[in-house]
Amino acid sequence: MQDKKVEKQGIVEWIDYRLPIFTFIKHLGEYRTPKNLSYMWSFGSIAGIALLIQILTGIFLAMHYSPNADTAFDSVENIMRNVNYGWLIRYMHAVGASMFFVAVYAHIARGLYYGSYKSPRELVWFFGLFIFLLMMATAFMGYVLPWGQMSFWGATVITNLFSAIPLIGESIVQWLWGGFAVDDPTLNRFFALHYLLPMIIVAMVILHITALHVHGSNNPTGVEVKSKKDTIPFHPYYTVKDFVGFGVYLIVFGYFIFYQPNYLGHPDNYIQSDPMVTPPHIVPEWYFLPFYAILRAIPSKLGGVIAMFSAIGVLFLLPWLDSSKVKSGAYRPKFKIFYWIFICDVILLGYIGGNPPEGWYIYFGQIATFYYFLHFFVIVPLLGKYEKTLKVPQSISEAK
Repeated sequence: MQDKKVEKQGIVEWIDYRLPIFTFIKHLGEYRTPKNLSYMWSFGSIAGIALLIQILTGIFLAMHYSPNADTAFDSVENIMRNVNYGWLIRYMHAVGASMFFVAVYAHIARGLYYGSYKSPRELVWFFGLFIFLLMMATAFMGYVLPWGQMSFWGATVITNLFSAIPLIGESIVQWLWGGFAVDDPTLNRFFALHYLLPMIIVAMVILHITALHVHGSNNPTGVEVKSKKDTIPFHPYYTVKDFVGFGVYLIVFGYFIFYQPNYLGHPDNYIQSDPMVTPPHIVPEWYFLPFYAILRAIPSKLGGVIAMFSAIGVLFLLPWLDSSKVKSGAYRPKFKIFYWIFICDVILLGYIGGNPPEGWYIYFGQIATFYYFLHFFVIVPLLGKYEKTLKVPQSISEAK
């Protein structure tokens, strides 16, 4: 019995010496984190679970999907009707995309409030934004694959935006299409990229977590860890907390899958694509709507494209735009007010993006777009210079 134990230890040590898997697991068990992290810090782990669900369900869907303009729509219907539990896998993937964005948007909102983009965690923030951009590209390409009316016309409208780029715009559009219109080559390359990009997202997640472990997590006070008494082991304290978050997330996820699976989708996408019939109102999925509203708020096509991409690009500038020495919004009274106004502004943009570009929607969209950029380029820098902040505790342990 003792010999077997020694042999087992020898195998573990042999593997760990060449590939330190067990050392890494031990590190996670001993990894110390700030002792005051709230449930808002669970959204990062929840987003990881959401990514895993998307990859696994995507692999099973790819086994039955046909990336052909003539058969794509029917293959999705076949998955729903004839493949064992195909309806469940498809709904898990479709609803899972929305749930993934919910977790990521909450994760970003928490980072904005608690100053998680500030020194020394700028790279953590940048890697997170790169993941967000890759998610958006992956989700857009995935939305095209069912080849319904909204898939086809959404692909046509969004890819056409690149034609606004001077000199090379038309060439980029034709390269994306694989021809002179959205057709079979477009569907094939979107399917290939939709399958590939999640693997790149996984690589970016690894870099994101690695950068996070260099200086550790931010915390609600924004104060750096001063001593060991400011921290607790990640396991079991935060693993248990994360599992509570997973439970709540999966309950909401399950509700939409089994009771409202099509609530977050568009009914026109259950109509097979027809290049001869344009839907009365072309809209992307809900998680793109704020950026879609910004795109439409600018009368110029090129200006709208620049504004839409700038809406994400400005987030990369936040570590320099926000000059406040205090990280956490909990100690910034004026910042709190403007932060919640900004959140309401983004929600308003989402609402406007989901409605036709007519009447008051146009004017309110332009006002909301103006405020979006005003928040980052004017309000945040001025608050950093002139805001009177509350007294920040000397350490995490001193915080009430």
